[in-house]
Amino acid sequence: MEILRCEALSKVYRSGESKVIALDQVSLSLAQGSFTAITGPSGSGKSTLLHLLSGLDHPSGGRVIYQEADLYKYRDNQLSVLRRRRFGFVFQSYNLVRELTGWENILLPVMLDARRVDEAYLNRIIDLLGIRDRLSHLPGAMSGGQQQRIAIARALANKPAILFADEPTGNLDGKSSREVLTLLRQVNHELGITLVLVTHDLNVAEQAERIIQLEDGRIDRDSEVMDR
Repeated sequence: MEILRCEALSKVYRSGESKVIALDQVSLSLAQGSFTAITGPSGSGKSTLLHLLSGLDHPSGGRVIYQEADLYKYRDNQLSVLRRRRFGFVFQSYNLVRELTGWENILLPVMLDARRVDEAYLNRIIDLLGIRDRLSHLPGAMSGGQQQRIAIARALANKPAILFADEPTGNLDGKSSREVLTLLRQVNHELGITLVLVTHDLNVAEQAERIIQLEDGRIDRDSEVMDR
């Protein structure tokens, strides 16, 4: 069952009379509950594609359809609510609030949306990610891997339909990277959350079910991963 698709998606950046085509007529469809990696060299358009698929940036052309609704026909405030309630985001730099504990960081999306805390669900996430002993700590007292686990829990707090992860292992050492990837796969499998992961590392991309390789803003290859 399809959850998200884009049609002839393009992004052009202009500066004076010059222009850079970051994304060029990209079309794809994502199935509900799938795990897709978007990869390619620096400047290939992979982060641009993630930002457009998730409503973080506006395309120059084309459409993004989430559950049969065009994202970019929403008003800005409607799109903001959709992102907050239906999409989760994990970035390379963690983006934790330094003055808040791990638990307070996790609760931020729920508090911003003025929703009731589902303690049973959050406890399941906390145990799945193995972060119960980090909840009372400030980010400065955590390792990079621990901070990223807190960031993943925060991204999951509002029960998103899709989790977008942009280079989530980029700041981590090898051991922490493998642990975070394992956890993301568990989130995908055990919670049924659709996962879209951007990475420059083909070894990371091969943990997904499907790999979309970009080159110069276009899809160069779209393949299923047979053995994981």
